[in-house]
Amino acid sequence: MESHLVQIGSGSATSGRRPPWLKVRFPSGDNFHELKRIMRGLDLHTVCESARCPNIGECWEQRTATFMILGNICTRRCGFCSVPGGKPKELDWAEPERVARAVEAMELEYVVITSVNRDDKTDGGAKIFANTIGEVRRLNPGCKVEVLIPDFRGSDEALGIVMAARPDILNHNIETVPRLYSRVRAGARYERSLRLLRRAREFAPEIPTKSGLMVGLGETREELHTVLGDLRDTGCDIVTIGQYLSPTKSHLPVERFYAPEEFAALRRAGQALGLRHVESGPLVRSSYHAREQSAAAAQRIV
Repeated sequence: MESHLVQIGSGSATSGRRPPWLKVRFPSGDNFHELKRIMRGLDLHTVCESARCPNIGECWEQRTATFMILGNICTRRCGFCSVPGGKPKELDWAEPERVARAVEAMELEYVVITSVNRDDKTDGGAKIFANTIGEVRRLNPGCKVEVLIPDFRGSDEALGIVMAARPDILNHNIETVPRLYSRVRAGARYERSLRLLRRAREFAPEIPTKSGLMVGLGETREELHTVLGDLRDTGCDIVTIGQYLSPTKSHLPVERFYAPEEFAALRRAGQALGLRHVESGPLVRSSYHAREQSAAAAQRIV
């Protein structure tokens, strides 16, 4: 099937056309359509679709997807995110097995599992996370599982439930610099996210931790370097840095597009601060090349 180059997102406050490094191929190909059929057949959601990820075509064609559990309605309304906000449905306790069956059908060796925020639940959905890790491993022995979790409103009990299920990577995104939190991350707190990453290492020091940052929302270079240092201080092993792209005109506008060489400079800055692995580029997302990031960080740990 013929593919076309498209620009991702809309509603940028910047003038002129988007730079050429933000062009990606239109999703197509046999694997893409097969994965979409598997997801719909099992009534599952992916963050690839819900968050309008620019890498969906590449990742799905390589039979890689990030599952989004706990429904597709978030209890928060962050200014950067296209996942719908509102009142979610009740938890689906059969969802973990369906995710595991999808992993089996896709023959995955590495899977990323994330979720919406579920502030309506005492544990924030932590038990479903734990059950999903367990079911994936039951049906897919040897498959590595990375989880990208919400902040669980700072609950150590909820975090402990997830860590007890022994994910291979524990990921929680810091997203932006503290000055912009009230505008970008509704309901979140910078120090609470840092604490979660610290506590994850305390629960299980042998499980690597990971976090992600968006740029282009009005932050300064000095603020970014401070955040990278704060992440290092939590013991974080892997950091991803990518360009924010406004999903619609009603979301926060892009203040600036970073050039590829600026992403390279941020990678060097993070490495100089002592972070084990920094994945930095215009189209980098938290789950993009997640397996390769995990392997690179493991080599550095050794």
